[in-house]
Amino acid sequence: MATLSIDHERTQEFIAREERYGAHNYHPLDLVIERGEGAWVWDVEGRRYLDCLSAYSAVNQGHCHPRILATMVEQASRVTLTSRAFRNEQLPAFCEELAALCGMEMVLPMNTGAEAVETAIKAARRWGYERKGIARDRAEILAFTNNFHGRTTTIVGFSSEPSYREGFGPFAPGFRLLPFGDIDAVRAAITPETCAVLLEPIQCEAGILLPPPGYLRALRALCTERNVLLMADEIQTGLGRTGQTFACDHENVRPDLYILGKALSGGFYPVSAVVSRREVLGVFGPGSHGSTFGGNPLGCAVARTALRVLQDERLAERSAELGAWLLDELRTIAHPDLVAVRGRGLLAALQLRVPARPYCEALKERGVLCKETHDTVIRLAPPLVVKRDDLAWAVAQIRAVFAR
Repeated sequence: MATLSIDHERTQEFIAREERYGAHNYHPLDLVIERGEGAWVWDVEGRRYLDCLSAYSAVNQGHCHPRILATMVEQASRVTLTSRAFRNEQLPAFCEELAALCGMEMVLPMNTGAEAVETAIKAARRWGYERKGIARDRAEILAFTNNFHGRTTTIVGFSSEPSYREGFGPFAPGFRLLPFGDIDAVRAAITPETCAVLLEPIQCEAGILLPPPGYLRALRALCTERNVLLMADEIQTGLGRTGQTFACDHENVRPDLYILGKALSGGFYPVSAVVSRREVLGVFGPGSHGSTFGGNPLGCAVARTALRVLQDERLAERSAELGAWLLDELRTIAHPDLVAVRGRGLLAALQLRVPARPYCEALKERGVLCKETHDTVIRLAPPLVVKRDDLAWAVAQIRAVFAR
């Protein structure tokens, strides 16, 4: 593919308008995407790019998957929103199918990942008071350094990243941060007032950080022993991304709560959910939690088809196979700036000694879209429908960039 240039009038017009009228809470690469299909997207100038970010794993099924699109159009022509003041025909089936996938009993649907995390926090605290007997307003949740669970003030309050917190305090109490991957630290931190442990099985925003082998199994056993809920934030790692349905599956671990989002709707509509046992989600009663759009018929219908696509097309198995090949190929690249390659399934990171942004910009010029995280990490997470030949082409572009 020829080297690409962004110096085109139409592209610059879109960029200028966004910079003028949009809040500057993101630093996107300077291209303007107009359409997508499968693993590829096209910009407003007609140039094609391989998407190796997948909207932070929201489009595991690929852009504009035809089955999900057909469901969305069909449901949108019937009814889109009823609110939870009334029942709708799609919600029961969505809850039943997602509960079965997770091996759980109940589902509480929301819209965004952050809302699902907030829902899990509320469920864990109320469970702590009503089921475990923790004194009122004393429940504590253990979380981990380098976590990323969302952007609400509660959630950033227990982030260890200063840029996520600066200027947004005061923050809610009731959280304690521990080193990620240190089971002894968790064991020492649990008290009778601990109601839950919240973690990402793989820390994605932190740079695709994997815990030590056996850590999730040890954490599961510890939480069971001490009567503490294990809450797995699988918003980015779940639904096939790492080569299993859930990242916890790599150690045969079932958490007490799954927190899901992103690929739950294949990128068509904001859908998230908390999935757990009746003992946990049963703490909610009418009026204790809610959402106007959560569980709406359009979102539920879309999510049901998105889940069927993941299963019918065996996308988790595809991720495992292609991801193993991708990681092997990336590990053959030698360059002074490249420190390490890590990942699982089609979730990979190139750890650099230098800022990753220039490399991401150079890859964009060669038709590969990826994004830096934590300044010195290139994250690669293509849609799970990506073809082997397309991945091989992307690896060739990465080699070329590091050969400069």
